[in-house]
Amino acid sequence: MTISQKKVNGIIHIIITGRLDAETAPEAETFMNEIVSQETIKLLFDLCDLEYLSSAGLRVILKTAKSIYEKGGKIVLCCLNEIVRDVFESSQFPMADTVDAGIEKLS
Repeated sequence: MTISQKKVNGIIHIIITGRLDAETAPEAETFMNEIVSQETIKLLFDLCDLEYLSSAGLRVILKTAKSIYEKGGKIVLCCLNEIVRDVFESSQFPMADTVDAGIEKLS
């Protein structure tokens, strides 16, 4: 897994590539905790290249979302492949098909 971020118009664009599973979740959680500790209130999860998401990976994203929502913020997930989309279908997270559509939802 690789995880990175960039800032676009006040939105933190988080890019996760590879597998977010029990092995990589601790690294992702540390990364997310650092982001949440900032004054960030808009997050775009770019999951275009996320191949697999386990329950441990889902927990990291849910925990991050809870922290952002408690701050009055917003989250959008974008570019989910079919397997990852199935995991999030019942979560009621806002989703977008492209990064641009995700940014538009957060703007």
